[in-house]
Amino acid sequence: MKKKTIEKIPYLKLAKVSRKKNAKYIGVTAVKTISHEKHLLLEVYQNSKKTKDTPLVRIVLTEKDFGTYIPESGEWTRQKIEVDGYYYNRKLIWHTRDESRATIQQEENKNILQSDEDLERIKEFCEIKIWNERRWWDYIYKHQDNIVLSARRKTEERKYQRRQQALNDRIAHTQELPKQKILERVDSIYFNNRHYLYYKKHGCWAQIACSKCGGVTDARWKSGISYESQFQCWTEEPREGHTGDCPLCGTRGEYKCQGKVKKGHRDTIHIFLGQKYKEVGMVLRYIEVSKAWNLGLICGEKGLEMRNASEELSGVETARAYFEPGKNPQIDYHKHSGYSGKDFWDDCNLYGTANISISAAPIMEETYREMEGTIFQYSALQEYVREVKKVNPIEYFERYQQTPQIEVMVKMGLIGVVEQLVKYHYGIVANENANRPDEFLGIRKERVKLLIENRGDIALLETMQMERRMQQVWTDEQLRHLTETQLKRGDVETATRYMSLQQLLNRIEKYAGCEYETECSTAMERIRQTATTYVDYLNMRLALGYDLNNTVYQQPRRLGEAHAQMVMETNKEETDKRLREVKERYPNIRNNYRALRKRYFYEDDNYIIRPARSAEEIVAEGRILHHCVGGDNYLQKHNDGTTYILMLRRKEDMEAPYITVEIGGDEPRIMQWYGSHNRKPDEKTMQKWLDDYITRLKSGTITTIQADEAAIA
Repeated sequence: MKKKTIEKIPYLKLAKVSRKKNAKYIGVTAVKTISHEKHLLLEVYQNSKKTKDTPLVRIVLTEKDFGTYIPESGEWTRQKIEVDGYYYNRKLIWHTRDESRATIQQEENKNILQSDEDLERIKEFCEIKIWNERRWWDYIYKHQDNIVLSARRKTEERKYQRRQQALNDRIAHTQELPKQKILERVDSIYFNNRHYLYYKKHGCWAQIACSKCGGVTDARWKSGISYESQFQCWTEEPREGHTGDCPLCGTRGEYKCQGKVKKGHRDTIHIFLGQKYKEVGMVLRYIEVSKAWNLGLICGEKGLEMRNASEELSGVETARAYFEPGKNPQIDYHKHSGYSGKDFWDDCNLYGTANISISAAPIMEETYREMEGTIFQYSALQEYVREVKKVNPIEYFERYQQTPQIEVMVKMGLIGVVEQLVKYHYGIVANENANRPDEFLGIRKERVKLLIENRGDIALLETMQMERRMQQVWTDEQLRHLTETQLKRGDVETATRYMSLQQLLNRIEKYAGCEYETECSTAMERIRQTATTYVDYLNMRLALGYDLNNTVYQQPRRLGEAHAQMVMETNKEETDKRLREVKERYPNIRNNYRALRKRYFYEDDNYIIRPARSAEEIVAEGRILHHCVGGDNYLQKHNDGTTYILMLRRKEDMEAPYITVEIGGDEPRIMQWYGSHNRKPDEKTMQKWLDDYITRLKSGTITTIQADEAAIA
């Protein structure tokens, strides 16, 4: 569109001012030929004698382009004739800003064309149909819209063509997949050349179908008394899960009873194969390999009979990840078209839950030979796989391209650190541009050796980072012990204002009643739980204005009781009000305690579990352990008998909250259980203990032990 030439065309001007009622704006049109191309000019004037010579706006259309000229400012824009809002609320570009919405909605009466010839000129040029000709500007709007959409489609088409060219180029430069070699390797290593012998016994005989040879035969497995039996086909007694030899081909296989097989079964495994791509690039190919064993059945005189057996090994490449120097990784996906029935490669994934996921899988040995001479020659992938076993090499290569320091850290043995980086957890990195591991991770230089000895343990690393940030120098033993407590920097800083780090660690060990660095998971969890409780106690003491320089406050005799006391002292007025409220609203919790105790009470050498004695106790439990059990939802359910809250305690300190359990259902089952701060202390051990408890409840083998009257609230 030649804008300068169009600006030189004289304005069309109004022939006369319209006398039509409510007409405020009048449009005048003309068709001009500029550079052998037809242009439709629409000029909109205000219905006034003073403004009939200069339009408010001149809109110019061609077959494939449009532009809007504002005479007052002399500017060209790409505004369409209508802007903003939905169909009936769109505003014509010549309307003033102070016009109300109600005024804009009456556009049919306020905006007219000077003559019927103008309307015919617009209709003939735009060649578009609209349902309401009073909204004549819709011809212009739709023509402009079509031009925009056409340009957008062309842009998208060009992008698509470039993507397809790049995709075809990648396919052309990808080596042929050694499919048969992969199938044989996977069958040998991962499926162990597994074959099945399906059998069905009938008396002294067994019918056997072999998945390897496909044959079906009858063989005697138990000796007979007749002379002829010694010349009959013999086999060992078939037993489910045992191995034997096929009477026909001699293949060693695993016996499977015909009655336990529903036609067939399948095993699937994924595997990565890396190949050199172009000069120094790499392509990682993600392959799905399946082995299917099928049993053919027919209807015989005595029911289902085995007709044959078979096994099939198949494989399909589902994704390819391409890596080139200086380029972002590109992953292509293998898809199937339901319309054409053909498979094809695409450079984008599927959508939603149907997308193709790529997860960690074994890597074929050929990959490491192919890496020689590529950008990943020194990536240390092979050394990393030896330590971690299953790896997603696509993620590893992506992180290696972003952080080449991974190679050094793998070779140094900092496997835990590398695992976090591969998962894109970069919060552990202090300086991503540093080459030295101590600067990279933000720890003291002399700590690197200890971190290597612990294989880059992340918890230990965080403690080392805490040491440097706090500008402290701790011993190796203190580092290990502090790591075991899992205390955060703020807690350590608060505690060490009033005691040394060693004193803090000693007190945690004393209160926990077990030593650091034991292999017992229960002891380790006890250390963590005690550390959390102790620093929580100290923080509450400080918040209430106590002087922690006083050793009486620093070192309570019974940590659990002291912590509970601090919880109740914190916001005491509010707490007392809440306790009075729940006592009144949920009386059944206290009233039903004795009956529930007979049903749910249980103890062994280490733990005791019982129902809550009252609504007040449940509220206190939630406050002490910092979880939500004291809320009205749980109290109401316990009060109504929908579910019940049980208190799990250690025998050595039965009044100190440890774990809160919600139990319910017609058949007793654990709904949920949590300890302090919504954590699950010593999860494996306690889950096993609770599972055993539920089993005892269901079987009725719990021995009820009557409590002393003094123990009952």
